[in-house]
Amino acid sequence: MENYGSFSAPFGHYTLYDDGSSLTRLVFADVKGGKPTPLILAAARQLDEYFTGKRKYFDLPLAPKGTAFQQKIWAILQQIPYGETISYKQLATVAGNEKACRAAGGANNKNPLPVFIPCHRVIGANGSLTGYAGGLKIKQFLLELEQRCR
Repeated sequence: MENYGSFSAPFGHYTLYDDGSSLTRLVFADVKGGKPTPLILAAARQLDEYFTGKRKYFDLPLAPKGTAFQQKIWAILQQIPYGETISYKQLATVAGNEKACRAAGGANNKNPLPVFIPCHRVIGANGSLTGYAGGLKIKQFLLELEQRCR
């Protein structure tokens, strides 16, 4: 059974989900009716600290569900330093196949825990912002926040 709670952010609302022991999802929407657990409340506090520039790293148990390849990509995303970006080609190269840009991008797109697993730090090879589950305005907000607070 998933527990959830919705919260406000500088860009709108988000909802956090957990399975009783780990965070499982973050969605950029206000989902009514949830009862946040202590873990969800701790995650919301850490996100508030992140949004105000006081936190650069999260220390919460994460349990994103996905394929082995998606898990590999998400693990790589967690190694991208705060305030830095990489391209989809660089992501694919680190994953072991520089020609797998689309597959790496697809796994990036399926990330169920954006911000905690910083898929916003992956950009186009020419520096352009490309796709983001929460929309490009949120991606731009997150990248600009990290640049300001480095």
